[in-house]
Amino acid sequence: MNKITGTIITLNNETVIEDCIISLKKICNEIIVLDSLSSDKTTNIAKNLGAKIYEQEFLGDGPQKKLASSYASNDWVFSLDSDERLEDDLIDFVQNLDLDVSLFKAYSFKRRNFCGSKWIKAASFYPDRVIRLYNKKYVNYNLSTSHAFINAKSRKLDLHIRHYTYQSYTDWINKINFYSSQSAKMLHSQGVKRSNIRPITHALFAFLKKLIIKGGIFQGLDGFTVAITTMFNTYMKYIKLNELYDKNVDPEKHFPKKTK
Repeated sequence: MNKITGTIITLNNETVIEDCIISLKKICNEIIVLDSLSSDKTTNIAKNLGAKIYEQEFLGDGPQKKLASSYASNDWVFSLDSDERLEDDLIDFVQNLDLDVSLFKAYSFKRRNFCGSKWIKAASFYPDRVIRLYNKKYVNYNLSTSHAFINAKSRKLDLHIRHYTYQSYTDWINKINFYSSQSAKMLHSQGVKRSNIRPITHALFAFLKKLIIKGGIFQGLDGFTVAITTMFNTYMKYIKLNELYDKNVDPEKHFPKKTK
């Protein structure tokens, strides 16, 4: 087996962490769980499955994932979210891959995103390509606090990660509320100023991009769902940015902390 460290960031994920770790153990010889002070049984479950546990109050998606990789004893890291699973095609490939002679510093995979039991493919929700296997000596996550990614050239593989993105449509809206707040905080920290025009223009562009450019208009209700929720997320992050300026408040104190 290749020497790969699997990393997972967690916060109150007791219902999903076991399957996530079991999935990673098929290709990894070490599992790191960086937990954001869970109040449930997440860390106990992970520890019983052989994971190494570290704790850090949630810093944001990118900083948290980068910190998790720093605890890895191996150079090669596979980052998986607690609500994700490796599919058989990916497992078979990595088990037969010799990373010691690899010409690549990162590998990217296609991700299947689900809302409940429904696979959402419309308006670029698939293939949703992500880099997850990488050599931390050369590349790593950026420091974006919302939906961080690894900006690197990668070997693009037609292999799959299954992502149980949303438990329901209600959960979809709840996550938009959290991540739009994270995005507003990031924009504020970057010095982006308030605007009465930007929330409308950016939201409309996001809607039309998903509906027209990405073909959502031809993909039934799923296409419209993706377009509308993307528009809503974009609108909310800019209207929340305005709120930070209007109320002159500390972004860290104004928005609720992540609970799971």
